[in-house]
Amino acid sequence: MISRVSRTKEEARTSYNKMSRWYDIMAGIAEKKYKEEGLDKLNVHEGEIVLEIGFGTGECLKSLAQSVGSTGKVYGIDLSDGMFNIAQAKLEKAGLSNRVELKYGDAVKLPFADGFLDAIYMSFTLELFDTPEIPVVLGECYRTLSTDGRICIVAMSKKAQDGVAVRLYEWAHVKFARFVDCRPIYVQEALKDAGFQAESLTEMSMFGLPVDIVLANMHHSS
Repeated sequence: MISRVSRTKEEARTSYNKMSRWYDIMAGIAEKKYKEEGLDKLNVHEGEIVLEIGFGTGECLKSLAQSVGSTGKVYGIDLSDGMFNIAQAKLEKAGLSNRVELKYGDAVKLPFADGFLDAIYMSFTLELFDTPEIPVVLGECYRTLSTDGRICIVAMSKKAQDGVAVRLYEWAHVKFARFVDCRPIYVQEALKDAGFQAESLTEMSMFGLPVDIVLANMHHSS
């Protein structure tokens, strides 16, 4: 079973606002290689329209903005206004803000038309949503992607046999829900249930916690 997320969205926003100032120094360094692997997998091209869900401090947005070039567009959505402000400043400093449009909000309802996006990127974000919301978020991804669109998700992953690190982490998630507010999830299964077809999977490990990087495309049954 995947444990539930008990903190509210408001509590999440507050804690990420507090974290936003030092996130790059702490989690940003630890997560860097996994995020870069995910960006490589997504392989964004010039002229594409791309969305990052849960953009945090905007490091990946910079990379995506460089990839889409002057003819493409990057959108970002995040729940934290603290992260929003830091990401916006970072993009302006890099001279990339004209290629990126940031939105402040919740990915359970994406503010895009059906089939509008070419690609969606999500790293260490899907596991922050409460269990019943995961299919809702992925359903919104499916709705807003074009018929030949693709999605790449980097997430802590649950396996058939959980190791000590995962069990410890899940215990902390239950005991200290407001601080440890994400938990390992079944990444591939969630994508499949939402109608996606996994194209490639890279299994990595972060401090003993399994991290899955899954690239999936739109699966259309004939």
